[in-house]
Amino acid sequence: MGYSDEDLKRPVIGIANSWNELVPGHFNLRQVGESVKKGIHMAGGTAVEFGLIAACDGTAQGHKGMHYILPSRDMIANDIEIMVEAHQLDAIVMLGSCDKIFPAMLMAAARLDIPAIILPGGPMLGGEVFDGRKSDLTTMSESLGMLKAGKITEDVCHRLENTCGPTCGSCSFLGTANTMCSLSEAIGMTLPNGALTPAVYSERLRLGESTGFAIMNMVKNSITARDIITIDAIKNAIRVLMAIGGSTNAVLHLSALAHELDISAETMMDLYEELSDSTPQIVKVNPAAKFDMEDFHRAGGIPQVMHEISGLLEKGALTVTGQTVGENLAAMNLLYQPNRDIIKPLETPFAPQGGIAILKGNIAPKSGVTKPAAILPEMRHFTGKAVCFDSEDAAEEAILAGDIKPGDVLVIRYEGPKGGPGMREMFKAMKYLYGMGLASNTAIITDGRFSGTNNGCFVGHISPEAAEGGPIAALRDGDLITIDIPNKTIHAHVTDEEIAQRLQQWQAPKRKFTKGILGIYSQLASSAHEGAVLK
Repeated sequence: MGYSDEDLKRPVIGIANSWNELVPGHFNLRQVGESVKKGIHMAGGTAVEFGLIAACDGTAQGHKGMHYILPSRDMIANDIEIMVEAHQLDAIVMLGSCDKIFPAMLMAAARLDIPAIILPGGPMLGGEVFDGRKSDLTTMSESLGMLKAGKITEDVCHRLENTCGPTCGSCSFLGTANTMCSLSEAIGMTLPNGALTPAVYSERLRLGESTGFAIMNMVKNSITARDIITIDAIKNAIRVLMAIGGSTNAVLHLSALAHELDISAETMMDLYEELSDSTPQIVKVNPAAKFDMEDFHRAGGIPQVMHEISGLLEKGALTVTGQTVGENLAAMNLLYQPNRDIIKPLETPFAPQGGIAILKGNIAPKSGVTKPAAILPEMRHFTGKAVCFDSEDAAEEAILAGDIKPGDVLVIRYEGPKGGPGMREMFKAMKYLYGMGLASNTAIITDGRFSGTNNGCFVGHISPEAAEGGPIAALRDGDLITIDIPNKTIHAHVTDEEIAQRLQQWQAPKRKFTKGILGIYSQLASSAHEGAVLK
């Protein structure tokens, strides 16, 4: 391969790059990777690059591909572990952006405990203005519901196809991809401003070069991933999650990261509840407002958020800069003027509590996850009649057929980690309800998960899942269900005795997949409240 003796005397730095020509969020990573190499070489290291798989949640919608998305997280973490350990690399820089790739990289870093930095590719820019805000990739599903309801024409849909995603990058809203990139920055595993600088900004390439320098500094000073990814760092991530109202999937992925650190699921659930209560929501962006990720970045991004909530943070936590969170904030230099329509001061927040809430009750004894940041205040206490579906597909067909009425609570089950398998997200179901004009008078509960772009009344990650005999499997059409977000409960108006009797008659369904990775995953995946890790 042409390495010289001098090359191999230097620290050998792996670059795990998920670049491909399938995923918009990864399309620019070849170029970003070259900038990282430049920084490594300038700082005295030898860069060795290898590829990773990377699948896109958005592209996987509407077919069996969605089953593979969550299992890919653990596969990617395993792949990085294998390449680093097999070749005994001195350090690793990981390049990714999207929903499962970024958490996989955090998991791998914690598992390997060598000098490590994660660098996103950055979000895409927003599209043509539609329905009062810049469009994004999920606008297509909203527009389909509107088309079915006779609100728009096919010509409008066709125009949106060509204008809603104008550049490469991760989705332009605060979905799971941008949430996890933001939380990596909050944890300290990504350089300041690394999360939200748009993919097509030249600053993204400068971040690549700076990352190359930073990893060499970590090698020189023997700073490893577990020096940074600590319980204090995870607390900072949860604080930022609550403050920005990020994706509910972050609960799943932070719990999986905690598993790598031997932090229990119960400890994590307690932290989510405690820190949600004491962290105001100070950010509103799409899907909770019209502003997109470029707007968020120009308002100050994650550094500005952490500055505003600095009194709540563990400021002594170390970061990949070699400095602490507090030292980074003291040196913060904003490129743009703060925008108080996007990031509020702590004293005047959008909401007094965090944007994510953990619910429990007789439907969800272990946990259910919801996102009050994306739910209208009048929808945060909702009672309705159950309409039960044993798959996402059946629910979506019923919505588009006009079978769902105001006051219904759609129960979508057998979509958890084992039952799905792979815990498909209920992204389209919520978007169809929105397009059909039902988002403000119906609700969805599921043992599956949701996209970070969803809004409306929803509760996901219900644990235990139906496939494991959780109480959600006992629900029947017509059961009254109450979702009470202020009091953090989800309750079926059915007695414990009746639920127990129904579950005695319940039979576990046959596994949908028995071979390949889905066959393995459906056997080994843990509950959602444990992060859906393989056990």
